[in-house]
Parts: sequence; C-alpha cells; structure tokens
Amino acid sequence: MQVGVISKEEAIAKAKGVELDLVEVAPDASPPVCRILNYGKFMYKQKKKMHQKQHVVQIKELRLRPKTGEHDIQTKICQARKFLEKKDRVLINMMFKGRERAHAELGDEILKQIAAALEDIAKVEKDKISDARRMGIILSPK
Repeated sequence: MQVGVISKEEAIAKAKGVELDLVEVAPDASPPVCRILNYGKFMYKQKKKMHQKQHVVQIKELRLRPKTGEHDIQTKICQARKFLEKKDRVLINMMFKGRERAHAELGDEILKQIAAALEDIAKVEKDKISDARRMGIILSPK
C-alpha cells in the first residue's frame, strides 16, 4: 500500500504501530523512498536471491563421427545451442575409428560447419584439440 509523501516522524510512528522496521529503499530519489517491512526477513530473502543467481559453468561434451548424417549434426547443433544458452561450455569431439583416421579433413569440415552455425551465440575457445583417435573444439558462450 502506498502512503505518499509523509514526514519522517510520521513514518517511524506508523512502522512502530505495526511492529516492523522503516527501511530506506531508494535514498537517491527525490523524496527518498522508504518501506515498512521486517528487515531480518528482507535480508534473508536478499541472501537467498544472491545464491540462486550463481551458475557453475560446466563443460558439456557432444560426440560425433565423420560419417554422421546431416540431420544428426543439426540435432547436435541444437543441443549445443541449449547448453550455450545456459552459459555452459561445449566440447565437440569427432571420434575416428580404423581407416577413418586417414580422412581427418572430413571431421575438420564438420567441426567448422558446427562452429559456423553457432557463431551467433558462441566463440571458439580452443581450436583443433586432437590426438590419434579424436579431434575437437571447445565453444564458449559470448
């Protein structure tokens, strides 16, 4: 309930009348804005709100093969987009088996395609992480 502009003494008397605290919410406003509330409960809610906003950044992994179909790649791109919107980093691994290792350029093209599809929401943090059987990139949200 808004009371309007009243004197400081009148506001303190109203707060004491309902056994609550008079708290200045916006001191820079003209005139300053105050609220009548339970200060302990207010501070408790503020602390809870601060803890809820923290987000632990995780790294999510998506695995692909060089022979993965176009529709499956689009599905993986959608999954990666969801992870990036939640502010998680995404590791996209291209797995090679047997003779597929001789055609690493196919995997490289797919990774570039994925990075290009997600460039509006992500940036490439690490490019071409590779060993004998896998190749990957790490995308992080912008």
